[in-house]
Amino acid sequence: MWNFFDGLGDILNGLDLLLNSSSSLNTNYNEKPAKKKKSKYFTEKVSICLIALAGVLFFFVFKDSLPDKNYTQTLIVVSLLGTAVSGLLFFILYVMELYYFKNLFKLLLFSGSVILFFISLGLFIYFRSGLIL
Repeated sequence: MWNFFDGLGDILNGLDLLLNSSSSLNTNYNEKPAKKKKSKYFTEKVSICLIALAGVLFFFVFKDSLPDKNYTQTLIVVSLLGTAVSGLLFFILYVMELYYFKNLFKLLLFSGSVILFFISLGLFIYFRSGLIL
């Protein structure tokens, strides 16, 4: 009679054999795989796209007059939420070792565009989607 655990053991032994044979082909353990080279203006392109998206979202939010009830408080809360989400994204990028810049201009441009995008996205969701209102 066939035993379930014997079959599972055979499958795991086969996977172990496949994984060990593929890792034994790589004899250079100390060398890291070559990273893909980013384009010269990658940070600027991403920042410009985020600013353009933020501009479109701000247009949809502010094309009509906003309600007067708690207008200032709403803007402050949504701005703080957008900044907090941006900070979380920056932390994740830092942990993944993707949040480094060669000069201060690129850092400020990217960070400002991400913060602006998340604030505009929060305002768009709040005022236009009807999910919260």
